[in-house]
Amino acid sequence: MPRVAGQIDRGKNEAILDAASDVIFERGLSAPLDEIARRAGVSKQTIYNHYGSKAELVRALVERRRQSVTAPLEMPGAETHPLGALADYARALLQTVTVDRGVALLRLLIQSAPHSPELSRTVFSRGARGSRVQLAAFLEREARAGRLAVPDAAEAADFFAGMVVSHHQLQGLLGLPPELTPARIERIAEEAARRFLRAYAV
Repeated sequence: MPRVAGQIDRGKNEAILDAASDVIFERGLSAPLDEIARRAGVSKQTIYNHYGSKAELVRALVERRRQSVTAPLEMPGAETHPLGALADYARALLQTVTVDRGVALLRLLIQSAPHSPELSRTVFSRGARGSRVQLAAFLEREARAGRLAVPDAAEAADFFAGMVVSHHQLQGLLGLPPELTPARIERIAEEAARRFLRAYAV
């Protein structure tokens, strides 16, 4: 089947995003597209054809991260097993906000915010806010099914994410030694999901 204009295959797209993540982590938002293209094994024009600009490439990185966090909410059977879905979401969220590359990208975006407010708004809407919107939609489905009593799904989603993230993201942004081990991430994810479901039990 012929591709539409600007479309590239999934493998090539992932290679571009992986290369962008590597290069931006090493060299910041000023990283040259030439180097990203070289590491991805594509031409610079291919990146421009698909993304249009470096800003769109950064947005795509944020979107990919959001999708990895919210994937547990979209898995088959997630709605009938909310404890597992919420714990998996919490686990992915903690892993995302503490991973070195995620912290580095967020620092760079904060630094560039005064000069690139439109990029900041779009990244926020596709990243943190987009994740909360999907969580709120999941909670609304749970409420409609009679499994949870959630009067305000958006507010409940913020409560859950705040309970999970706590101070850990700020700790990473400030360059302080992380307190999270894989075992602690597991405990926080499971306990946050249990407490949340108790709080909104029918």
